[in-house]
Amino acid sequence: MSKRSRCPRCLRPSDYCLCADIPSLQATTEVLVVQHPSEQSHALNTARLLCLGLDAATLVVTEQLPPDWIAWLQAPDYHTELLFPGPQAGELEATELERPRRLVLLDGTWRKARKLYYLNPALQALPQVALPAGQHSRYRLRKAPDADALSTLEAGVVALSIIEPASDFSPLLRPFERLIEGQIKAMGAHVWQAHYAVRDARNPDKS
Repeated sequence: MSKRSRCPRCLRPSDYCLCADIPSLQATTEVLVVQHPSEQSHALNTARLLCLGLDAATLVVTEQLPPDWIAWLQAPDYHTELLFPGPQAGELEATELERPRRLVLLDGTWRKARKLYYLNPALQALPQVALPAGQHSRYRLRKAPDADALSTLEAGVVALSIIEPASDFSPLLRPFERLIEGQIKAMGAHVWQAHYAVRDARNPDKS
């Protein structure tokens, strides 16, 4: 049996390609997403959607960063921060800085994100920032340990909206929304109603 053809860009099955919904947005903040290798084949892979839609974003799939990316993190001409809710993390703010700003996100489950963090001393050396409390995920099918847990794409959109409040990064969410609706449609309304609708109703604010 032949394998189902996939879009080489978004990696979705060709019949469900999301590329038409992926924008091409500019940002003054450079973004690096370090993705755990096991997340590369995940059905959602929102980290890839974020980097495809943002001109200043790069996706690196690895457990341990190679020397060139370590040098990128340590470049003295940039202010680089790690979006990670560690005990030393301060709340992310739209602070005016003399140096260009860079933001690093870790993509994976909480356990895998922590593994990426502890395997890379260069990440540990970065100042940590966290999103304001009270965020709500749009992913109505997510099984996360924290009710406020966001996908990598959502976290990136919230972070960039804080850093660059004059810019609109919401178009980055379009393929994400389409992907969720497609999953709900595939499972059937009765299954979604039985297993997810009650939880979804408890979180009416998905914006």
